[in-house]
Amino acid sequence: MSLRSRLVGSARRAGIALPCSAALAWSLLGAGCGAGEGAPPPGGSGALPDDGGSPDAPACPEAASVGVTVENARGALAGTLEVPAGCGPFPAVVIIPGSGPTDRDGNQAAAGLLADSYKLLAEGLRDRGIASVRYDKAGIGGSVSAAPRAEQEMRFEMGADDAALWVEELRADGRFATVTVVGHSEGSLLGMLVAARTNLDGYVSIAGAGRPIGDVLREQLASALQQDEALLEAANGILDQLELGQPVEDVPASLLSVFRPSVQPYVISWMKYDPAAEIQALAVPVLIVQGTTDIQVKVEDAELLARARPDAELVVVEGMSHTLKAATLSAASQNAAYSDPSLPVVPRLLEALEAFIPAE
Repeated sequence: MSLRSRLVGSARRAGIALPCSAALAWSLLGAGCGAGEGAPPPGGSGALPDDGGSPDAPACPEAASVGVTVENARGALAGTLEVPAGCGPFPAVVIIPGSGPTDRDGNQAAAGLLADSYKLLAEGLRDRGIASVRYDKAGIGGSVSAAPRAEQEMRFEMGADDAALWVEELRADGRFATVTVVGHSEGSLLGMLVAARTNLDGYVSIAGAGRPIGDVLREQLASALQQDEALLEAANGILDQLELGQPVEDVPASLLSVFRPSVQPYVISWMKYDPAAEIQALAVPVLIVQGTTDIQVKVEDAELLARARPDAELVVVEGMSHTLKAATLSAASQNAAYSDPSLPVVPRLLEALEAFIPAE
């Protein structure tokens, strides 16, 4: 996540005003727009803790926030489990983060993106009786060891693989009656991939694109490069080749921040998916949520998803920004939504989630 006006350093030096929403997608191993420093340390032994298993445990425990880990093929993914007060069993969700080097709380500290969006979302759900897991993306914070050792080894599907591990852990824990995935931004498409292959009770898209990433990038590049027709033509040519699965060796220096050779395999793997086609194929109930003051994803994207899935519930939240907080379209208001952790998540979002997530 990022402000549309923020730029990756190399793009800024080249004079290309690429929105960080695009550029962060390529900053896979923490370079560029921040690496999630300051995330809470991981805890646990790899399994979700059982608060009620001890004979001395209270009959109905208090609410708890506990560090947890799971292991992927490369190393440990670290996250935070929020468990509501009471005896349960509780409905539970996996919060799948958006693009770039995002930590479990929804932050990218080095870039000054400190909204605490996922932390606030998880705490709001906990207070409504819904458990959740949120986690540092592979390569970020407590999940550094879970990423491939080189950027060129990254693939889009790895994000879905990691999210599926958390689904499995929640399924194996007797305290949780149902499991729903909640994917934000890039996590929306990843959540669709998880929902297609795991046993879920529901799927939620928040601020998810309704078009393939190639179409999104063409739109963003057209806006960023409108004063340089030659460079825009080169960028579109690169996109054409990548969509065919063909790497591009000759990339103009001004476009390396987006199309450097080491990130092209990831881009190619992402381009294979059309969100509208993926959501149409899901066999679980679907909720689509979109804010009207989101400067990264349009209401039209949510409508595309809803048209592809007519039985889905579509909730358009007036005045909700990409960081899930209330904002106008003014620069000052958007900046506050991205950088002020004291601003709450929009209550309408929590209401919609509570009404949709199945309790049993």
